[in-house]
Amino acid sequence: MKNIVITIARQYGSGGRTVGKMLADELGIHYYDKELSKVASEISGINEGLFVDADEKVKKSWKNKLSLISTIYDGSVKKPGDSDFTSDENIFSYQAKAIKMLAEKGEPCVIVGRCADFVLKDYDNALRVFVHADHDFLMQEAGKVQSMTGKELEKFIAQIDKARADYYEYHTGHNWTDALNYDLCLDSGKLGFAKCVEAIKAYAKVRFGEDCFD
Repeated sequence: MKNIVITIARQYGSGGRTVGKMLADELGIHYYDKELSKVASEISGINEGLFVDADEKVKKSWKNKLSLISTIYDGSVKKPGDSDFTSDENIFSYQAKAIKMLAEKGEPCVIVGRCADFVLKDYDNALRVFVHADHDFLMQEAGKVQSMTGKELEKFIAQIDKARADYYEYHTGHNWTDALNYDLCLDSGKLGFAKCVEAIKAYAKVRFGEDCFD
């Protein structure tokens, strides 16, 4: 099997995580979601809890685009002893380093969230996917795992997606839902999870060759 890294960004309730897990299980490849915190902690020496605390959310606020420039990931990491070694920016940088290490490891895998599409934008072996759905489908799926209903659930979904969008913009300078960030955008509400998996596999075969999963 070719070393293909499939990154999946997803709206809350779209089932992007489910699609990623189904895909990884079907192909028999590694699946990385929250496990990335452990990988990043091991290579940096930073407590894993700090990666969990900063996971797909921004604790700081920025006033304007000018202040945002200094937060965009540029590939560098701070070393132990630096005053900002455990800053949000450096925690993201080590997480990005972990993502790159996985992409260069030689083993195919699925990576969910964490701006992996941006981190691997220059990697020829990266297939970047965004999974989305309409309002009713998001409410339906989110309602299966949350006790909230109606406006309360709607607000919760919006808050999660805003946190992901802010996190993405803070570290990449780009709009999280911009189709230009991705190779493939899938509406899980129209396709269903199984067909989303099939669509990703079909795209991969067109791009990387029919034998890419052999």
